Amino acid sequence: MGKFLPTMYKKSIFDINYSLLKEKGIRCLVFDLDNTLGLIDHKKCPRKTKKLLHELQNDFLILISSNNTKKRLKPYLQELGIGGVAFSFKPLTFGLQKIKKRYHLKKKEMVIIGDQIVTDILAGNRFRIMTILVDPMGEKDLKITGVNRKIEARIVKRYEKYGIFERGKYYE
Repeated sequence: MGKFLPTMYKKSIFDINYSLLKEKGIRCLVFDLDNTLGLIDHKKCPRKTKKLLHELQNDFLILISSNNTKKRLKPYLQELGIGGVAFSFKPLTFGLQKIKKRYHLKKKEMVIIGDQIVTDILAGNRFRIMTILVDPMGEKDLKITGVNRKIEARIVKRYEKYGIFERGKYYE
């Protein structure tokens, strides 16, 4: 059951203590795209997100790992001037392996940040890197994500039953 448990849980990407991550030796922040960095139906990166990511580029390698298409990912990568992987196939670790190899990273230097337990968090935990769960930016999701959210709700309910994890109780 612990394979679905995030290392850290925050309300949004704006609430993460990035200084703490730097102190822990993290060099690379791998963000999910949809409902983590921006809303699913927005083609451009929100201004506030763009500002944060540009500031973080002073201390970290910023990348995106998305299960979505290259067409969906490309505008974000171009606008932000960063790299990333489309069709990551999370919860498989394919995209994370590609990132690790391409950027010559060690697992202990990487963190994945996303809004889904059954894709982002599971992929990160399976790859054995730090994981940070954030609440989704919006309610609208892809159809397949709707299925994932139902699975996630069952996992969270079980975690709550045992006092392991609860939505809205953020931690580092």
